[in-house]
Amino acid sequence: MQRIVLFFTLILSANILIAQNELQKAINSLAKDPVLGTGGFSMTVMDVTSGKVIATHQKDQGLIPASSLKVITTSTALAILGDDFRFKTELQYDGAIDANGVLDGNIYIKGYGDPTLGSDHFEKTISMEEVMGKFVEAIKAKGIRQINGKIIGDASFYNTMVDGRTWLWEDMGNYYGAGAWGLNIHENRYFLTFKRSTKQGEQPEIVNVEPYIPNLLHINEVTQGAKNSGDNAYIFGSIYNYTRFIRGTIPVGNSDFAIKGAIPDPPFFAAYYLMKELERQQIFTSKEATSLFELKRNTGIMQTNRQVLYTHFSPSLRDIVGITNMKSINLYCEAMLRYLGKEKKGEGSPEAGLDVLYSFLEDNGLKTEGFFIEDGSGLSPFNTVSTFQMASVMKDIARDKKLLASFLPSLPVAAKSGSLSYMFKNTIASGKIKAKSGGMKRVRSYTGFVETNSGKLLSFSIICNHFTCKSAEMRRKMERVMLKMVDAF
Repeated sequence: MQRIVLFFTLILSANILIAQNELQKAINSLAKDPVLGTGGFSMTVMDVTSGKVIATHQKDQGLIPASSLKVITTSTALAILGDDFRFKTELQYDGAIDANGVLDGNIYIKGYGDPTLGSDHFEKTISMEEVMGKFVEAIKAKGIRQINGKIIGDASFYNTMVDGRTWLWEDMGNYYGAGAWGLNIHENRYFLTFKRSTKQGEQPEIVNVEPYIPNLLHINEVTQGAKNSGDNAYIFGSIYNYTRFIRGTIPVGNSDFAIKGAIPDPPFFAAYYLMKELERQQIFTSKEATSLFELKRNTGIMQTNRQVLYTHFSPSLRDIVGITNMKSINLYCEAMLRYLGKEKKGEGSPEAGLDVLYSFLEDNGLKTEGFFIEDGSGLSPFNTVSTFQMASVMKDIARDKKLLASFLPSLPVAAKSGSLSYMFKNTIASGKIKAKSGGMKRVRSYTGFVETNSGKLLSFSIICNHFTCKSAEMRRKMERVMLKMVDAF
């Protein structure tokens, strides 16, 4: 009997070794691909239970991860803040209300970093219009019928470093480079709509900006590219800058075409929007809307005693992380990073948040030598990690059952959801690979988990930088390698 057991054990071990060798062969083959001849390639595949690396190439090489870095920020936020944590936003007032309903004071929208206020990404959240409606109802319920003061957007919960210090200029005017403020609204984005024609090279007309943003000026330098050439238009501008240049191309066509930009000053926009909603309800203010930052900068006004009229809460952090990783929303990660800094260091800044992140990883045994992180979302091209570090973090998440239960549903699933929905179709990997992808110019990456055919759980990370082929071709090459992981154990 013992001989029979030994025999089958040897057979099983041999099959595992063959499968692992097939995976390693595929990795070695990609490493020799001419498209990576002047680039960088690293991959690490790790057995979660033992922590053993079962296949690898240049596992300690530092490379740009792009958005797959989000797994670090989101998992750390879940571990520290808890999956039931909720951001809040308060409607406040100062001064006194007389018998005629006149407020001799100001109305404040006080943000506490909620990136989801007025978002349309959640089934159970309310729209920006509905949020403002709730604010108006609270003001009416207090008996306020006139405001001898201002509507003020207060973003002071975080510091003024709302964007990434090493973000690219071509990113910052677009929705994905909007940054994170103490007060965010409508995901700090607007929609810019062009009326297209069928003539290539012609300039399409801007026909709509939604929502309306006062003082925003667009210098339109966009032209029409070939049919199905995609969105290659970029909005150039920075925070507080209301003159925006739009350059690049959109495809020819008969229908309208929309791109998304970053609101220059979300705290002011939130205050302005509430002021307009109040005016529609015949509640008028004596002064124009503003932000606390502008008010302090121009007048040096000090904080006053305020009363809370209404408190709005975000979805749970678990739900926010679910959307963050599935939809790859930079704003959400940047808000989490700053909140970690505020919670643990008393400072809502990216630097403080990164200190918390590094400390947490090091306390959990990760060697952070060569682990250079500039932001929470992966938008900076100066972020540098190794695939061994990324796979190790995934391994640690998998060993924490509570954290894994909150985190795992956030990852796109092979052939089923998110950025992996179009990958691994009709293969053995369908439903078995769950990973966060990353991509920017000459960068592709994937980090996550694999459930092997034998039921083993593996963590992995694969990153390619500075390849010479098109990004879609690089993805297909990486896909073929990742497919081998399913049979690797």
